[in-house]
Amino acid sequence: MFNVTTGLAIWCSEALTLALVAFIAWRHNVRDKTYFYWGLGFMLSGIGFGMVALRAYIPSYLSIETGNTIALFGQSAWVAGYLALDRRKIEWWVLLPPAVWLAGVFLPWVHDDYPNRVALYNLASATGATALTMAVSSPGLNRESVRAKLAVMFILQSCISFVAAGAIAVLSPDDMTAANIAGIAAMGTALMLTLACALTVRLIMGRSEQKLRLLSLTDTLTGVLNRRGLFSQFTRIQTKAFDENRQVAVLLFDLDNFKRINDRFGHQGGDTVLTVFARMAQQFTPAGAFGRMGGEEFAAFTSVSDQTEAEALAETIRTEFCRVPVSTGDAIIPATVSIGVALASPIEANMDKLVSAADRALYAAKAAGRNCTVTFGEAEAAAPPPPEEKPDHTTGELVPTLDDQIHALRRVGSLGR
Repeated sequence: MFNVTTGLAIWCSEALTLALVAFIAWRHNVRDKTYFYWGLGFMLSGIGFGMVALRAYIPSYLSIETGNTIALFGQSAWVAGYLALDRRKIEWWVLLPPAVWLAGVFLPWVHDDYPNRVALYNLASATGATALTMAVSSPGLNRESVRAKLAVMFILQSCISFVAAGAIAVLSPDDMTAANIAGIAAMGTALMLTLACALTVRLIMGRSEQKLRLLSLTDTLTGVLNRRGLFSQFTRIQTKAFDENRQVAVLLFDLDNFKRINDRFGHQGGDTVLTVFARMAQQFTPAGAFGRMGGEEFAAFTSVSDQTEAEALAETIRTEFCRVPVSTGDAIIPATVSIGVALASPIEANMDKLVSAADRALYAAKAAGRNCTVTFGEAEAAAPPPPEEKPDHTTGELVPTLDDQIHALRRVGSLGR
């Protein structure tokens, strides 16, 4: 006969140890409730099964009704932990395992019959395993292969418990046979749970690696791509431009007189300007890639139909940045941006050459008085840089600003009169 008491005692010690580990992990990030729920689940499971193991030493209502209820609440806590892992709302069906048990344990033909209690507990446990399957199956099942394996483990656990409950219902065994069935089911579910724990560790490690990878490609201040992350997107933009028969455009942005902003408003004010510009400019390049090159310089890689579209995009960002007030709470910071644009066909596009050409165009925009856009078309972008120490800012096309265009229209109107 399977020694149920020994098995319960072993699981109790393991569960309480895992609870301690989970609570320690939770203390490192108390805002994330995942480890808290998992620790609570192991703690309740350990306490509940410990009370069941002490049946000969404590009142039966504490061992049977209370102990099993606490253990099943532990299963509910595990379900809540997987929901918290995905930042999902805790649903009502999380409480189904203890609810199924409490709904049937006080029925006389269940309460006074050990095999029927075993069948009811396995039915409640199968409900909990089904809830765990639901918690890990959506969302992200297709995105993370480990989740599919987790779902399989919980499905197998549910099947084992359902088979055990069904076997007792069909065979109507004596207490010894029912205990053996309960022991076999317990070993099976414990094995599935152990494998599930290992897979959960793999899932968390995979997410941690993904988070670290994302951090390595992201600028910590502004939240946009850093130089490395931005450059890693160039091939994608080039391929997209080739597939859509478009051109590749590189836009370089340099915030004007940024040192003066830092000197006058402090580095906190300068950080605010950088953050506001990054957030605003990224909204205008959703299909491309936008990032911070370093300091006050940003860049965008995108595909455009022609030079006019590239210029329109650059001017939209420039004029919008001029229009949006940059506030530190105590003052409004006047800030503008100069832009250099370089274009190339997707076949001829080379990242280093395009960035170099856009940098020469940006220098020309600075030399032209700042707060403007200079564009290098395909021919100028493909040309080698001039041998002079500084780029020749007489080349490139200075894009008329919105104010320039309005002023020109007014002059045309006055001449017409």
